[in-house]
Amino acid sequence: MVLSGVALYLSPSLPDVETLRDVELQTPLRIYSTDNRLIAEFGEMRRFPISYEQIPPAFVHALLAAEDDNFLNHHGVDPMGLLRAAAELVQTGHIQTGGSTITMQVAKNYFLSSKRVFSRKLNEILLALQIERNLSKQEIFELYVNKIYLGNRAYGIEAAAQVYYGKSINELPLADLAMIAGLPKAPSRYNPIANPERTKVRRDWILDRMLTLGYIDEASYREAVATPITARNHGANPEMEAPYIAEMARLEMVERYGNEAYTQGFNVYTTVDSRLQEMANGALRDGLQEYDRRHGYRGPESRNPEITLEQGLAMLEGYRSMGGLEPALVSAVNGDNVEIRLRRKQAGIITWENMNWARPYLSANSMGPRPGKPADVLKPGDIIRVSRLEGDQFRLAQIPQAQSALVVLGPQDGAIKALIGGFSFLQSNYNRVTQARRQPGSSFKPFLYCAALDNGYNPASLVNDAPLIFVDDYLDSIWRPQNSGGDFLGPIRLREALYRSRNLVSIRLMQDLGVDKALTYIERFGFSREELPRNLSASLGTSELTPLQIAQGYTAFANGGYAVKPYLVERIEDRYGNLIDYARPAVTPELTEEQTARLQSYADRQEAEAAEEPVAAERIVDARTIYQLNSMLQDVVRRGTAVRARALQRNDLAGKTGTTNDQKDAWFSGYNPDLVATAWVGFDQPATLGRREYGGTAALPIWMQFMGAALEGVPDRTIPMPSGLVTARIDPATGRSAPPGSSEAFLEIFKQEEAPPPYSELEMGGYSNGDGSVSPLELF
Repeated sequence: MVLSGVALYLSPSLPDVETLRDVELQTPLRIYSTDNRLIAEFGEMRRFPISYEQIPPAFVHALLAAEDDNFLNHHGVDPMGLLRAAAELVQTGHIQTGGSTITMQVAKNYFLSSKRVFSRKLNEILLALQIERNLSKQEIFELYVNKIYLGNRAYGIEAAAQVYYGKSINELPLADLAMIAGLPKAPSRYNPIANPERTKVRRDWILDRMLTLGYIDEASYREAVATPITARNHGANPEMEAPYIAEMARLEMVERYGNEAYTQGFNVYTTVDSRLQEMANGALRDGLQEYDRRHGYRGPESRNPEITLEQGLAMLEGYRSMGGLEPALVSAVNGDNVEIRLRRKQAGIITWENMNWARPYLSANSMGPRPGKPADVLKPGDIIRVSRLEGDQFRLAQIPQAQSALVVLGPQDGAIKALIGGFSFLQSNYNRVTQARRQPGSSFKPFLYCAALDNGYNPASLVNDAPLIFVDDYLDSIWRPQNSGGDFLGPIRLREALYRSRNLVSIRLMQDLGVDKALTYIERFGFSREELPRNLSASLGTSELTPLQIAQGYTAFANGGYAVKPYLVERIEDRYGNLIDYARPAVTPELTEEQTARLQSYADRQEAEAAEEPVAAERIVDARTIYQLNSMLQDVVRRGTAVRARALQRNDLAGKTGTTNDQKDAWFSGYNPDLVATAWVGFDQPATLGRREYGGTAALPIWMQFMGAALEGVPDRTIPMPSGLVTARIDPATGRSAPPGSSEAFLEIFKQEEAPPPYSELEMGGYSNGDGSVSPLELF
């Protein structure tokens, strides 16, 4: 009667156990590539909810043996267990074991606090009875194994399997399943990483219980107890390296959903291609290290001549790998090589040929003498950086002080295909692709040249590459702009001026167009007017822009003159795989059919009555103008400042180098019809890269390594000439029609209405107007 009275008193205040059917456990945010590879996950609780059918029977038996071997028979409460708990309470004054069944633990974990008080235990019993009446044993077991904390941020058995073994729970042998089954009792005490000996004792006890209860046979038992504890922390276990992408996606999700982004189990699928991302990582890091080697060795990260090998190995544990460069301890220096030890005591060798580059760094423009032997570079006890070659072979390296950024866009819709914002996210999470505002230098010139081609100029127009002096009477200052080499070439065709990157020609173009008119035109490529200086220096790329902005602008050159915007998140799904939202980018006509099919597939998933129509990208430049400009930018690769890129042996590449004053920034932006990529190299705190470092030496090799790998095996893509264009044989000295039989003449591309008249109509160095008058030779 007393117990019934207590039950009647407490029952009205108890929660409705039916809510357990619809419970949503806190599940982390996960970021994936477009090909479904895990990039990262965010959230305090690492959890992978699974159904009862996905749980191995061996684990069910292991957990029952460890926690509640009478689970399948009782109705939520085990009387004998409660009697043991009551006896402990009488003897000690405290509840120790609790006598809880799995059902009671579900009641506590989902509805109650962990405070050990008598009233909570009564509530726990009443809730357990209700749960048993409303849910099946399988449903109760599933709720339990998905909720429990198992150490190292792992909530639920699937998360524990991933954290401790890097595998799914279905892939684990009996010994490992028994180990996980032993964790709910005390995750810290039986942590297999911190306390492997204690964990083994607990695991073997569970295996013995399984044998006693008839869950396993003698042979399985002996094999399992002979298995060592092999668990280690597998962390978030990403399947690809793209931390800057992960952070961008995380920020976008938090902006959309607030803190719920970390707990609602969102799965975010980005536009990033894992294959291209891997290539971008390698290209940027190789390019930075190559630049760094050109300027000498700054010495070991730590020099410790008196330490023992054991002391050095202990010190080494405090260093982390960065950008693929591993920390290593120099253990011995021989006549022709260096012996090293890595973390976890792995041994390796650096041969002389893999370290003889290490001339002492003096400044960006000078190095010390060449070393003659390994002892001139390293000493025992040094802690250094190495890059792995093959087997036990390593190359001496160092973490670059210069930084870089590389971004790759799909020109038809602006999808971010790959992005790396620096040498190492661990070194600095500053994303230079989106956050670093730097002067683009000459890589900005194509936007100005495009404006010129749309306003009366053509590739054969002559512009005077001659000195200019600007005097500011108010500031008492004089500006004498120079070309990179300090020389002047006189009258030069627009095409040649671009591939030779002549600064004075750019200034004259903007002067002739007018600063405001030129900048208004350039805005259409996605730039804000406030970001563009309202003076002639803008023609030389003095505005401060991010690599992502420059890459976005170049997409219009690659896609035929359409405006697209970069985007990263392709779609968002909930924890059950239901589609929540998806990107609706503006696309070019080339991608319209593919985008239509994509939108239809999303409409089908959401059971929509009709699919959305694709958003058509706005045409911002005449297709004829783009064709002319592309031809000119291809000459930058064929014979201009990016001639090194001819090594890729492709005819569909175009782009432009950029270098700022004192070589503080090096750029290359280039493309073909499939990919647009922008590479930048510089110091975070602007400083010279060195007097011999330019866009073509520092940034172009990064771009080349990426594009060479990305386009390997992909045929060249030839873009057909739009209607309204014609070709004419031109005299390179005048930009006019060439006389018949001229050996120096070449074909140039003109808009039909701007094509020069035949040579026969030229008179006295000018054009015949048909009325007896003559137009003089144009020189801008």
